[in-house]
Amino acid sequence: MFIGASPGGTGGGIKTTTFAIVFLSVWMYRNSTRDLRIQKRTIPPEIMNLAFMIFWLSILYILLGVFLLSISEPGVKFVDLMFEAFSAAGTVGLSKGVSPNLSDFGKVVDILLMYIGRIGPLTIIFSFMKERDSSRFSYPNDNIAML
Repeated sequence: MFIGASPGGTGGGIKTTTFAIVFLSVWMYRNSTRDLRIQKRTIPPEIMNLAFMIFWLSILYILLGVFLLSISEPGVKFVDLMFEAFSAAGTVGLSKGVSPNLSDFGKVVDILLMYIGRIGPLTIIFSFMKERDSSRFSYPNDNIAML
């Protein structure tokens, strides 16, 4: 449930390519190789860092959701709350029957987990950040045929 759809899909959770890059990066580090290569292509370090950031931010907000649910729902088993949180973040729709009995605060936490899981944690963070000055970019050079 934590690993969702492929890029361009409508599923929540982290994308399959993000998980693949994280997994293969760990494998690469374990084997002491310098570059991450997938299907005869080299993955740049910036993409690897972005994949790890998405992975850990996703883990962090789900665990925060589990923590908030455990505070607001003291009579529910912790394992059931974890299942609900991961299911909500992955926008899976599975439940152990806990969701209808959640308090209002618990339902809000569940809704936020679904929303962030679908949109993505980085998108949410970037939406609250101040816009950058657009003069920091430049257009690529191009050679135009003159004859």
